[in-house]
Amino acid sequence: MREKSAARSDSSHGSGLTRFNALSPETAQAVLMHCCGSRRWAHRLAAHRPYPDSGALLAAADEASYDLSQPDLSEALAAEFSVELGHGAPYAALLALDAAHAEYERKFGHAFVICLAGHPPEEQADQLLGAIRRRMGHEVDEERAISADELRRVAQARLLDLTRRLTSANGPSAPEIGLFAPVG
Repeated sequence: MREKSAARSDSSHGSGLTRFNALSPETAQAVLMHCCGSRRWAHRLAAHRPYPDSGALLAAADEASYDLSQPDLSEALAAEFSVELGHGAPYAALLALDAAHAEYERKFGHAFVICLAGHPPEEQADQLLGAIRRRMGHEVDEERAISADELRRVAQARLLDLTRRLTSANGPSAPEIGLFAPVG
């Protein structure tokens, strides 16, 4: 059953991956910078194209994420913005989240990064607030490691979103791809 699901995922993203593989190195790097804000990460993924399938792209993204140096990670974290709740979120949750984000950024020096892919919208407020409260108790080094892993997961979700957008016949053209700015 898993093999069929993986094959379906690859075929649904195949034409988008083909378009991604065909981008110029400069355009590919620019697009990848929206997936992860590390120039080294983006350069590495762009340089290793073409990818035969989305699994290979995601594996390369993981490897590049795990190989980020501390300065590369700092660069990537500096490019992130804290996750916001949707317009339908209760006002009290929005206020609590704003306060939590400000406290987190003061303590750790970067935006709070979390991958909410796979969580239904109605659960995201609880997931987000619970995670930020839990992670506020971490030491700086422990939180940096967790943030790096969340950043890796966000980058994967953004890569899948990118190939999905490129699959569409009405998907962005090469010049428009530079405007692509997915959310985590």
